[in-house]
Amino acid sequence: MSSEISECVRRNLKQYFAHLDGQTPHALYAMLLKTVEKPLLEVVMAQAAGNQTVAAEILGISRGTLRRMLQDHDLL
Repeated sequence: MSSEISECVRRNLKQYFAHLDGQTPHALYAMLLKTVEKPLLEVVMAQAAGNQTVAAEILGISRGTLRRMLQDHDLL
């Protein structure tokens, strides 16, 4: 399953670079993390039926970190 996610990321990054039209990418790492983080949190929170403790366990992070991330993305 993780290979499917990796391939999806790879394919989309190739498309991103193809559509830059000569522009130089900047801060790609931060942009990618921010782009992926919100839908990841939304899906995991739905899977955990809104239970932050369960969601934090699924993500492998502390509940406090999860709460901060949810606040950062206006998901609380």
